Parts: sequence; structure tokens; C-alpha cells
Amino acid sequence: MPRLREVPRSEATAPIVEAMYQFMFADRDPVIDPGTTSGTPGDWWTVFAGVPEILEHCVNGFVLYRNPARRLDPVLRELGQTRAGWVVGSQFVFSQHTKSCRLLGMSEAKIAAIAYWQASEEFSEVERLVLAYSDALAGAQGRVHDELFAALQRHLSDEEILELTYITSLYVMHAIMSRALRTEYDDRDDPIVEVAAAEGFSGYGAPAIPSDLTERE
Repeated sequence: MPRLREVPRSEATAPIVEAMYQFMFADRDPVIDPGTTSGTPGDWWTVFAGVPEILEHCVNGFVLYRNPARRLDPVLRELGQTRAGWVVGSQFVFSQHTKSCRLLGMSEAKIAAIAYWQASEEFSEVERLVLAYSDALAGAQGRVHDELFAALQRHLSDEEILELTYITSLYVMHAIMSRALRTEYDDRDDPIVEVAAAEGFSGYGAPAIPSDLTERE
């Protein structure tokens, strides 16, 4: 379950919440009867409904990046969003945007290779630059080498790079929020935990030097 309270249908009185509940869940109460057409539980929506102004801000971001007025190629956009999900470790963002890649006609081989793009020949030069730039945004907190940026500029206009930067960074934020709040597919226990030691373990003593080695000296 998500870490924050979900808003039931009976409390969904703000216009943006009412509109998005109807769009995503039809007439159902998503808290009682969860599930979206993409297969997710839908609890991102019910959690973010807790502050309608924030939900509306997020929805406006979705509208912005899907607006046909965008100059950036949708394939490059989705590569950035999907890679952001992978780098941040958000199962939700990664999974949802692999679906978007598929809807754009991306091959299964290329979708699978987003996770290991550096070792793949599935991508064009500009796609590899977009993926490298996405790694710099999502993994290096915006630390981008001048040579990488210059190479990106040889392929994309300033407007396209700004759109790529904004949209990818937006999904870095979404990936972080989803993990922090444990919404949707990010409702997972942290895998980095202590693993029990072998029975009888009593500490890390200094290893004994084999006698045959000391005798050689």
C-alpha cells in the first residue's frame, strides 16, 4: 500500500480530481475497486488527489509533454523518460514508459536494450546521445560533460534540447516521488538489507597466515 492516505470517491469533490477519477476509473471508487486500463492499481491518482492543486500541476505536465506542438521526436522523449525510470530505480516509471515506447512502434529488442544501451547496437547516434544525456540528468544530477552536450547540439535544436531536459527531469522527479511514497509498482521493500551471517559467525578476525608461507621466508 502507498505510504499516504488515498482519497475515496466520496471525497473527490475538486474538479480536477472528479475529472481524472472519471477518466481513469469511470464510475468506480478507485480506493474500493482499484485498477487502470494499463494494469496498475491506480493508487498514484488516489494519493495525489490528497492535494488537488498538486494533482492538477502533474496533469498539466502530462498534457505539456504530449502536446503535438512539442518539437522533440516522441521516440527520443520516451527514451529519456524510460531511461530515467531505470536509472532512478522506479519500476512504475520504467514499466509505464516501456509501454509508451511500444505504442510508438519501438521494437521489443530496442525496448529491452534501454536498460543496457551502452552495450547495445539497437540505437542510432542521436538516440545514444539522448540516453547518455538522460543518464547525466537522472544519475549525475545534471552534471553533463561539454563534449556530450556539444554532440547533442549537432543533432537537436536548442528548443528540442530544452524540451528533452525538462521532460526527462520531470520524470526523474516522478520516479523519485513514486519510490518515496510507494505508489503503484514502486510499493516494494528496499532490497538493500543485511543478509544473515553463517551460523557460528563471531566476527572478522585477522586471517591466519598459512604455515607453509611463513616457512618460505
